[in-house]
Amino acid sequence: MKTIKSLIILSIILFAGKVSAQQISSAELQVTGLTCSMCSQATEKSLRTLDFIGNIEPDLNRNIFVLTFKQDKSVNIDQIKKKVQDAGFSVGNLDAVFNFNNTKVDDKGLAIAGTNVYQFLNTKDKTLNGPVKATVVDKDFISGSAFKKRAAQVRVDSYKSGIGTVNGKKTRIYHLSI
Repeated sequence: MKTIKSLIILSIILFAGKVSAQQISSAELQVTGLTCSMCSQATEKSLRTLDFIGNIEPDLNRNIFVLTFKQDKSVNIDQIKKKVQDAGFSVGNLDAVFNFNNTKVDDKGLAIAGTNVYQFLNTKDKTLNGPVKATVVDKDFISGSAFKKRAAQVRVDSYKSGIGTVNGKKTRIYHLSI
């Protein structure tokens, strides 16, 4: 009987891990500096090395890549930025569909969803549930001038560095605008 209970508990934990693995389902990634189809191909090739990307659809007219993520994998936004930079380009904008499951945004705009911490710049004291389209507004995810302008307005210590203390630990905080 103890073995059966242990197996049931283990199954629930494993299933819950799989369900919560996919925090982001899709994204529109604007890449700056692309001048030709070879540039686009280099960026796409670099992005395809990420194991959490399921599909990439480039739109060369708008310099956008529509990314679809695998359901059983956790998405790392910083790795997307790094792969674009490795290809020799910059992220101009990243709009993503985040899947929240009764995620509480506190009165300061901070929310913890799974292993990720999000600082919402224009949403406070709210519960997010279901798909929410948001823009990542961290440094290197928007233009330098847009970041500088926003940094002068944002009153959150973690905005300039992307690092803050949450529950006594230094952690990566993603800054989002809905």
